[in-house]
Amino acid sequence: MSQKKVNTTNDPNDPRNILKAFISHDPTAQYNFDSERDSPQSEICRQGGPRGTECITLQMQSKRLFQAMQDHGFFCALPMDPGRTHMECRPIPQ
Repeated sequence: MSQKKVNTTNDPNDPRNILKAFISHDPTAQYNFDSERDSPQSEICRQGGPRGTECITLQMQSKRLFQAMQDHGFFCALPMDPGRTHMECRPIPQ
């Protein structure tokens, strides 16, 4: 399975570039993201690693973030616990 090309700009403040840089620090980690319904921003967190949990807030709706994570080669789904509403994203093995 080939990974899609992620369209980015040269603007360092573009949320797509910020996300790409955040993922590049540990592309094999599990990521979780959450946001309020129809919110223009989402919080994404990297689980584990030497620094523990690290989070950033992106100016990106959750639907766009879901698509962006898939474009970066992640499989995202709701957790098994029905009381949890965040999305869990794991890298798809290459």
